[in-house]
Amino acid sequence: MATDTDTVLKVTQGEFVLERLPKRSLELLRAWDAADEYLLSYMAEQIIDINARLLIINDGFGALAVGLNSYQPQAFSDSYLSQQATRLNLLANNIPLDHVNLTHSLEPLEGKYDWVLIKAPKTMGLLEDQLIRIHPYLKSSTQVIVAGMVKTMTPTIWKLVERLIGATTTSLAKKKARLIFATPNPEIQAPVSPYPVCYPLEDSEHIISNHANVFSRDGLDIGTRFFLQHIPITHGALDIVDLGCGNGLLGLIAAERNSEAIVHFVDESFMAVASAKDNFERALGLQRSATFKVGDGLQEFDLNSADIILCNPPFHQQNAIGDQIANSMIKAAKDVLRKSGELWIVGNRHLNYQLTLKRTFGNYQLVAENKKFVILKAKR
Repeated sequence: MATDTDTVLKVTQGEFVLERLPKRSLELLRAWDAADEYLLSYMAEQIIDINARLLIINDGFGALAVGLNSYQPQAFSDSYLSQQATRLNLLANNIPLDHVNLTHSLEPLEGKYDWVLIKAPKTMGLLEDQLIRIHPYLKSSTQVIVAGMVKTMTPTIWKLVERLIGATTTSLAKKKARLIFATPNPEIQAPVSPYPVCYPLEDSEHIISNHANVFSRDGLDIGTRFFLQHIPITHGALDIVDLGCGNGLLGLIAAERNSEAIVHFVDESFMAVASAKDNFERALGLQRSATFKVGDGLQEFDLNSADIILCNPPFHQQNAIGDQIANSMIKAAKDVLRKSGELWIVGNRHLNYQLTLKRTFGNYQLVAENKKFVILKAKR
């Protein structure tokens, strides 16, 4: 169980208070891991010009950016929660916000970097996309370091870094963390990015495109396939929210089946929302009303502003697996729904969302089930 000491990162650069997002009353996980500590320790041993340009990629909750803030690094991430946590953790440590330049995953980079520090992401496609994106901004002298826990640092990562950047060496493992060092090879030409990838949506005429960090980017996942068979059909000008929208398939089909509805897409991934927007506009054109928001779930939605919320919640945050994200989505949905509004949710049978729905809404109904998934709805 977490204690007060689990919120204080103690490294050579100093002691920093760090918290995760979304916040939980009884947080069980730290806002950093041993790979962050290892990388910060390594950087403290290096002689680095204070004017050196540092690029930090996939900094979970800002541990690296906060620890290295004196270099005024650029932090590149696909996660809104990561960026917001970095801001909050800078403020909590009395560090000016302008000490870190936050850049999201679809924004262009500028200039050349002396150091590129990468936390290995869960998704290899995202790492591939990021390595291709940074290629034009590397010098032959740029130090590229990939950090991660040993269990996630598979040979696939080494091979990918060698193919796209250059020769690699590895550190010894420390507290089950490891660093990969890569030397940029000027002879390696950056390939054309394969992202976004596209596939035809079965039983439709839609072509679905997905950026690199979108869940199930290469094809329709089985949970969404099951949910699509049961998207509600209503009448009237309703507000429907696709919560944690990913590539936006739930909202897209809901828009088709509810022609007067306005659909609102929200996800904490910049790539997900961009994919949802591309897919919606390709399928239904620019005349159909919809909104697209990158944010922390339903935080920016007004109270009593939605009639239906559709949700296929994530069961992991970065490399941590759990149902805390889904539970927070369920609790937030009750406040955003109008009276008699409904939350529709799909999940693996073993996750037992029924308990959270019953506790939050006081009711739930089984809409459909198969051997692996259940679709549930709860009414406000």
